[in-house]
Amino acid sequence: KQEIIEFLAQEFSQALRKNTIEEITPKGAQLLYRVDQDDLRPGQTVSGPTLMLVADFVLYVAIIGHLGLIKMAVTTNMNINFFRKPDGTRDIRAVCKLIKVGRTLVTGEVWLYSVGDEEPVAHVIGTYALPQKS
Repeated sequence: KQEIIEFLAQEFSQALRKNTIEEITPKGAQLLYRVDQDDLRPGQTVSGPTLMLVADFVLYVAIIGHLGLIKMAVTTNMNINFFRKPDGTRDIRAVCKLIKVGRTLVTGEVWLYSVGDEEPVAHVIGTYALPQKS
């Protein structure tokens, strides 16, 4: 976990400003995103783009936790289903599990929660393309 945090601090420091990596598991990761006023939309709910950002990042963390420190893995697809309004006064917890790890593509699912609520606010399926080995 510490090696990944150091890698991200060097390569993607902006991603750690509001994210705390809580856990890295075999084929998974969990993080906490600190919500502030910039993440809200009218109605004091966390915006969809913010939720997509969190899902994309936790998926990347799970991938590098499983495969190693890969700089050039890139998102190729993301499908999100919004279930309920995330409370704009609570942080977001993201829980990711990798579903399929192939030679060129990795697919994972992410569940997003308002902290303190057991019911998810969104579910995401995302795919990353891995850099080709030369």
